[in-house]
Amino acid sequence: MSGKPELKGRAARLARLLPPAGGRGQAARAPFVLLVVLLLGGGLIGLLVLNSALSEGSFQLDDLKEETKSLTDEEQALQRDIDAYSAPRALQRRARELGMVPGGDPAFLAPDGTVKGSPSAAPTGTTPLVLAPEALTAPPGGAATASPTPVGTQPPPAPSATSTAAPAPTRSPTPTPTPGR
Repeated sequence: MSGKPELKGRAARLARLLPPAGGRGQAARAPFVLLVVLLLGGGLIGLLVLNSALSEGSFQLDDLKEETKSLTDEEQALQRDIDAYSAPRALQRRARELGMVPGGDPAFLAPDGTVKGSPSAAPTGTTPLVLAPEALTAPPGGAATASPTPVGTQPPPAPSATSTAAPAPTRSPTPTPTPGR
């Protein structure tokens, strides 16, 4: 006789529904282990891909920060140049180079047509030289085809280093600091 008791009735019907207990442990364990190994491997590969994507984004962020810094420095240098060119002394120097002189006293017209104030002419130490716009941008040395046309009958003196009429300062104006930058 076998060591198992024989089941009757309801217990026998339940025993027929369940598979035999002999090979059940080995067969069910192999797919489970394979599933766990695949899940762990997939998770590790996913983490590796995610980590490398984050590293790439970090490198791009560093590159963009460096580019932003260089562009900010360039903007500040350009702003300093604008401030230097728009300083009153620089404007006065460039106006004198173009032959401009300070204006006299202005006169104003009232809505009824009367003149208010007494106008005076600008001082004329030398007759200003009127240049065509292309002559201003042409390099010195005769590359321009248009020649300057004097306004009066008397040509202005040629600019030289020993000229006594309002010499231009030799050093460049110092840039003024911009508030808030």
